[in-house]
Amino acid sequence: MKISKSLVIKLMRQNGGSASLRELMGMAGADRGQRLRVRQLVEAMADEGEILRVRGNRYALQSASTTLTGKLSTHRDGYGFVSADDGGGDIFIPARYLRETMHGDQVEVAVLPAPGEGKREGRIVRIVQRAHTKVVGRLREAGKAALVIPEDLRLSQEVSIPARFRGAARDGQVVVAEIDRYPVGGRPAEGRIVEVLGFPEDPEVEVRTIIAKYELPVEFSPESMKAARSVSQSVSEADVGARTDLRSRLTVTIDGETARDFDDAVAAERVGDRIRLWVSIADVSHYVRPGSALDRDAYERGTSVYFPDRAIPMLPEELSNGICSLNPLVDRLALTAELLFDASGSMVDSKFYPSVIRSAARLTYTTVRRLLVDQEPDIVESHRHLLPDLLVMQELALILMEKRRRRGSIDFDLPEPQLVLDLQGGTMSIVRAERNLAHRIIEEFMLAANESVASFLEKRNVPSLYRVHEPPDMIKLRDFREFISGFGYDFRFDGERVDPAALQLLLDQAAGKPEERLINEVLLRSMKQARYSAENLGHFGLAASCYTHFTSPIRRYPDLQVHRILKGIITGTLKKGEALEDLAGKLPDMAIHCSSRERTATEAEREIVDLKKVQFMRGRIGEQFDGFITGVTSYGLFVELIELFVEGMVHVSTMPHDFYRYEEQQHAMIGERSRRTYRLGDRVRVIVAGASLERRQIDFVLAGEDGEAVGDYQHMNQEREEYVRVPVKGKRPVAKGTKPGGGGAGATTKRGGKGRKPPTRRRR
Repeated sequence: MKISKSLVIKLMRQNGGSASLRELMGMAGADRGQRLRVRQLVEAMADEGEILRVRGNRYALQSASTTLTGKLSTHRDGYGFVSADDGGGDIFIPARYLRETMHGDQVEVAVLPAPGEGKREGRIVRIVQRAHTKVVGRLREAGKAALVIPEDLRLSQEVSIPARFRGAARDGQVVVAEIDRYPVGGRPAEGRIVEVLGFPEDPEVEVRTIIAKYELPVEFSPESMKAARSVSQSVSEADVGARTDLRSRLTVTIDGETARDFDDAVAAERVGDRIRLWVSIADVSHYVRPGSALDRDAYERGTSVYFPDRAIPMLPEELSNGICSLNPLVDRLALTAELLFDASGSMVDSKFYPSVIRSAARLTYTTVRRLLVDQEPDIVESHRHLLPDLLVMQELALILMEKRRRRGSIDFDLPEPQLVLDLQGGTMSIVRAERNLAHRIIEEFMLAANESVASFLEKRNVPSLYRVHEPPDMIKLRDFREFISGFGYDFRFDGERVDPAALQLLLDQAAGKPEERLINEVLLRSMKQARYSAENLGHFGLAASCYTHFTSPIRRYPDLQVHRILKGIITGTLKKGEALEDLAGKLPDMAIHCSSRERTATEAEREIVDLKKVQFMRGRIGEQFDGFITGVTSYGLFVELIELFVEGMVHVSTMPHDFYRYEEQQHAMIGERSRRTYRLGDRVRVIVAGASLERRQIDFVLAGEDGEAVGDYQHMNQEREEYVRVPVKGKRPVAKGTKPGGGGAGATTKRGGKGRKPPTRRRR
């Protein structure tokens, strides 16, 4: 029988659309001499895209696959995943199918048929929309032309720069290249230099690089600035109008020491055996009208972005730090949630209305802790007029906290770093961010307000934006259960669903143990990401049937949109009919956009913190520190320094005088000859061996009893090129099938001050 392409396709159709080489050879009746021809022909057809390689060493017809669209996320190791729009989970894309794509592209993917159950695999068949028009990277000489090597390691394609488009850029500088031609047919992308950021050794250049890399808009449009400057910085009687007057109500703001924008203020009073709570949120919607220049800029940004030494606000300062900020002792317009709770913490009544308030005091978390927890006499004396109301707030917050825990809300107890900066923006120290009772008070009140607004709108069938957090993928959860079994833990799980209370009980059991942090982190990565949605899907992490974001309209666009909807309903300006139908049609795209902007902001904020840590540790190379082993992998130990709250890697190639074997079940490295064991939670002494700005990576080596390094590390970067491309952050022994760095629930609503965002884990 003649071996041809048409025969291969015919045989595959007869076999249900897919076949292995062995099956094709058998069906074709190929003799020994023809088998090589079958193999070569099938491989060539797969290389040309006429048929598809699928799992199990099989091949499939294009027609046997299902096509879906979604966003491509590529990994620095070459492979990728597509988050499909069908909600069926990620689709794995092998590296061979990614040659013309770039991280973030919207793509059409053919889902390949696979035997049995398991993760979906696919092949890119079409690029629907490009994610990047520009690339930020380092310029490298390459003969007559030059190459831009992307800063983002997920962008594996270099951009070729013809000499005529290079401008004044010099070798080694960080530049912004505009793409003129995308990679196609084995040819690299081609572009031109449009901006030179400078040499990477300059700390300011590194920050500008990250801003450019994530395409964060720094400047507001001239129209926005003109509108912002035209807004009066005081509240007039005409502004007050028919609003509820709360200016005589003792109301305070509680924020971080360096905060400059105050978008929430609280008040409380006891009413018999009940407590009434007022949560007043800056009425940004009064000043930012839909469709205005201010609104367009705010929507494009989606959120404020907070770096340790600066912020990129969603709104111009005239609004964010001015008339919208609930500054003390001045009149401000607000939207108030008035909530009544019984002794058990159940909400028995709620009201929502436009208001005018006057904050009596600008308190900090530290001051409230010193007042309520430490009870320092001088602080108590100077705040005596506020103390009764603050004690009522404390009582209510503790009741709400306990009620939320009882219903199953998950509270990840992961430490967060706080960078202490000098006047020039340099890092002086890195410490653990404090989370005290004052943080808890505001956190509980914001959660209660967000949940009450969501319930109010849902009960009235009003289209709105919800903050949703779907239950975890069951496969990931089974893998996580297998992972924690190595520590002797388990939780209630029937294989189909899990109660969040069971997971919180697990975290309680691990509290205070060496493995506590690891279990928290792996569980967090096993969770889905919280996101915005026009459909109420509940919030798994909070064990809430209905949740939204209402409390931060100065820095989050979804909150501003929820304000508009809520105010429209309670004032009667948003009525059923065409207006609601128009709103319902806009919300799905708005939810997708705002979720995407939030993820971008989070990635940029994390990278800036990593950069600041590396910059700080470059000045400590050669110094010794004590630390704890926070992770054990096949390639080494993760160690967190006790004094500086910095984490780095002791690579296995630098560990001394032995061959170390990774014991996954014991979470340990054990020397073959010496039986020396390094286990999760062990205390070790390390020397800072390196700090790479390019890789955002810190390297340690173990220190001996004499204080000298006990391993040879002088050339470790050159010897382990594969390792140095892996960043310090996000790598742990993870549950089988769990992607390192995968999204978790995030958590609450509260922010810190200027240049400080709430810990990512609390972004619910």
